[in-house]
Amino acid sequence: MKLETAARDIVLRALKAYELDWTKIEYIGQSDSVTFKIETETAGKLLLRIHGERCSRAEILSELEWLRHLSGATELVVPVGLPHSSGSYILETRSEAGGGEQLNYVTLMRWVEGEHAESSLPDEQLYAVGVMLAGMHEAGEQFVPSAEFTRPAWGADSFRKEWDKLEKYHTAMVSQASWALYQAAAIRILGELDAMTPDPGSYGLIHGDLHGGNVVFAEGQPRAIDFGLCGYGFYLHDLAAALLELSTEQRRSLIRGYSSVRALEPDYERKLECFFVKIMIGNYSHHISNPDELPGLREEQPYALAYLKEYLAGSRFLFKRIEPAQVG
Repeated sequence: MKLETAARDIVLRALKAYELDWTKIEYIGQSDSVTFKIETETAGKLLLRIHGERCSRAEILSELEWLRHLSGATELVVPVGLPHSSGSYILETRSEAGGGEQLNYVTLMRWVEGEHAESSLPDEQLYAVGVMLAGMHEAGEQFVPSAEFTRPAWGADSFRKEWDKLEKYHTAMVSQASWALYQAAAIRILGELDAMTPDPGSYGLIHGDLHGGNVVFAEGQPRAIDFGLCGYGFYLHDLAAALLELSTEQRRSLIRGYSSVRALEPDYERKLECFFVKIMIGNYSHHISNPDELPGLREEQPYALAYLKEYLAGSRFLFKRIEPAQVG
């Protein structure tokens, strides 16, 4: 059975279980989950997710627990899970897969209204993204998880898994000479991560994937979406992910917003650059096995290699213009 057909069948059965008077079903995309936007007569717009095999029931429930905390303890607008008619926040349904039957977990959430930025963000909106992110981290310090709470950790162990995948496919993206820079950077990253000490002021629950595609704006104010990778990590991880696709001046604006709420540690810049390069490498690992992504990954290498060289030289690079490197 094709993915589209199987997914639509699951969606229709789920909407029946939720007893929703839907008027429109719109496919959004597929990553770790297959997602749909649902429009209804009485419940407004909703987000329906069909979770992939890598998501356990406990992890999904824990994500929804964290989002309920963020919604209730802050002024942040985030997606919040909705129970179906039996009161459970997860619907279990089965579909055909590989000649057999597969168990699928389905969740329904409130739709977060807003639009993605269509052009470069002005300073005030970047500042607001920093404020939003700091507010999320502040809320994390007050969060008391349930006994069953379980979410992944984004640190040295997760980076080693990303690295193993990138190492397997790297020849499709870079030459052996360039790969030597990646290898040296990976060794340095792991050394720095192992030297970092988690404490309540620097480590806790993070969004885990806060790039521009996971932020929408309503009346100029940012709202974070897609918490599917939320987990435990250093708060600087989230900050580095938000900075990755910004110019040097844009990065300053976002940092100013963040530090207006949460004070950054004195040596934050050096650590932030470690997470910046770590996330850059992790992104390449995520996309490198997809042949359609390879042309774009190769095009980025002059810039990626320039960052790697700066990082390995111990230079501060986040807030200065970096010229692309020669690709050998």
